[in-house]
Amino acid sequence: MVAETRQTDWIEHVRRIEQERDETAFAELFQHFGPRVKAFLMKSGANETLAEECAQEVMATLWNKAHLFDPSRASVATWIFTVARNRRIDALRKQKRPEPEDLPWGPEAEPDQEEVLALQQDTARLGRALADLPEKQRHLIEKAYFGDLSHTEIAEETGLPLGTIKSRIRLALDRLRHAMR
Repeated sequence: MVAETRQTDWIEHVRRIEQERDETAFAELFQHFGPRVKAFLMKSGANETLAEECAQEVMATLWNKAHLFDPSRASVATWIFTVARNRRIDALRKQKRPEPEDLPWGPEAEPDQEEVLALQQDTARLGRALADLPEKQRHLIEKAYFGDLSHTEIAEETGLPLGTIKSRIRLALDRLRHAMR
């Protein structure tokens, strides 16, 4: 009963923020949920600084987007912690994404001639190895790797059993591996 009353109170707080821009209601929500959101973010792996920043952003979202809250879809706590989870994911993505100043500018360096020659030789060896495969195997390898078809799609297209296709492709790949050594 206390939890229900508290939930009704929180819904009323969000309504007051939305309709009246009630700073007192916001302060009470912030005081209650702010530390909990920060703790939640730290438990999910954020350091204290990042957790604090994300918690601030979550509460700013509550202030700016209170009109998006729908009590028929979620509780206030669920809504706030969903926003927190999404902020955490955004922060992780941002950390993994290179900043523009880290991106290389201008023409790429010319590849080492030795590497170019080795790649050309490997390509020629692979071409010869493909040509040396039995026709049935080569045909399936071409469909799978050059035609970008799944084994199931090849089976549908050729009418061959799926097991036969898998076996022939496996044998062909073994032959190609040996030829490329």
